[in-house]
Amino acid sequence: MKPAYKRILIKLSGEALAGEQKSGLDFDTVLKICASVKKCAEIGLEIGIVVGGGNFWRGRTSGKMDRTRADHMGMLATVINSLALSDALEQLGVPVRVQTGITMSEIAEPYIRNKAVRHMEKGRVVVFGCGTGNPFFSTDTAAALRAAEIDADIIFKATNVDGVYDCDPKKNSNAVKFETLTFLDVLNNGLQVMDSTAASLCMDNNIPILVFDLSDPDNLIRAAVGEKIGTLVK
Repeated sequence: MKPAYKRILIKLSGEALAGEQKSGLDFDTVLKICASVKKCAEIGLEIGIVVGGGNFWRGRTSGKMDRTRADHMGMLATVINSLALSDALEQLGVPVRVQTGITMSEIAEPYIRNKAVRHMEKGRVVVFGCGTGNPFFSTDTAAALRAAEIDADIIFKATNVDGVYDCDPKKNSNAVKFETLTFLDVLNNGLQVMDSTAASLCMDNNIPILVFDLSDPDNLIRAAVGEKIGTLVK
């Protein structure tokens, strides 16, 4: 198999790591996802991963709590997920480094752009925790920012649906799936791809996003070799 890209940024939701239990970590699910990441690395892809923390905590739905503090708690949740991914990848024999946007030197490297790129050039997967390291920014925005910083060719947004639809396919059986979209389509029509900050950042830096279903982890491989799956936003 020949990769269709040189360097990719995979955006994983925290919920993707919870499996059927919907919250917390299902380590068997984590291992299945990481097995597909390993296959991508074996065909020569350089890989960065940004992971969310919604399986443990969502700052924006924390009610009366101060938003800044709630978002910091969410960043810590992403570190838990980053360490789980790191452990699974290491068990599978994949060299990996965790870098965090907030310094926690005892458990992870601080995020340094040049160091992250060097890790990937040496064949190591880099998992980015803590989002951007700032409150009020989602992990989608973190994925867009890190993708721009490391010169990724594309963002793979692995979700629980097989692409982008004009309405919720789980609620409307007549929902229409898009094969391709422009960023202006996403922004003007409020389509649920990434939040507007992330979409604008990708548009400004010409970084395409491929949205696809992760319930079959082998979709990562299909995407990596350029098969037509999901919805491509460019």
